[in-house]
Amino acid sequence: MKPSSCTPSFRQGEIPHRHAPFASAVALADREGHDAVHASVIGLHAASDVEIIDRARQEARTVVTADLDYPRLLATAGSDSPSLILFRGGDWAEMAVRSRLVEVLSALTEDEIRGSIITIDRDRVRRHRLPIS
Repeated sequence: MKPSSCTPSFRQGEIPHRHAPFASAVALADREGHDAVHASVIGLHAASDVEIIDRARQEARTVVTADLDYPRLLATAGSDSPSLILFRGGDWAEMAVRSRLVEVLSALTEDEIRGSIITIDRDRVRRHRLPIS
């Protein structure tokens, strides 16, 4: 597996949320050498957002989602993990998710992703360090 922002030795990876465009992003990220797993594959298909956050934190993974509840939950808790990649800007087509995710994972280092919320809009990418105050 190639070293990347999502495959350090302590198994940081992506747990994409249940949104449909993210299912194929898992396979693509895996092919690109990232330790990626869809939440449904590890028994989280009916899990709450808090359960997914807890599992991601335990496994040092990064949650990939378009659900705005995730940054709110992290901010409310004052938490510095798990890391989050958040797609903003409405409905994302599967191919757009895939290409933007690969672009971002290629551009950012492991340290830039770890402990951060990476917000991906259609025309820009922003990074905020956790915890959010």
